[in-house]
Amino acid sequence: MKNYTITVNGNTYDVVVEEGAGSAPAAAPKAAAPKAAPKAAPKAAAAGAGSVRIEAGAAGKVFKIEKNVGDAVKKGDTVVIVEAMKMEIPQVAPADGTVASIDAAVGDAVEAGALLATLN
Repeated sequence: MKNYTITVNGNTYDVVVEEGAGSAPAAAPKAAAPKAAPKAAPKAAAAGAGSVRIEAGAAGKVFKIEKNVGDAVKKGDTVVIVEAMKMEIPQVAPADGTVASIDAAVGDAVEAGALLATLN
């Protein structure tokens, strides 16, 4: 028998753990053969079409898309808004140009650095 003190969410519990007498360790389950990772669905032909990338600054969800393909933008214009930790984070154009592709959709979960749009 072993005694432990465990704290969960600020509540402290004294726990007694008994070892099973004479029980053999359970056989480890056989590992399944690794499966190939599923291939990503192909993006639209225009995916990543421009030379200037607009990437997510933080992991979150795409909240709103402010510009459309073909729209002219100035440096600093908001192109996509990402919501992270209940904050709306504008992803802005790093240079003047024209939106060449929008590579995310509203509601998409994105990681930091994920491609959101491109400019020409």
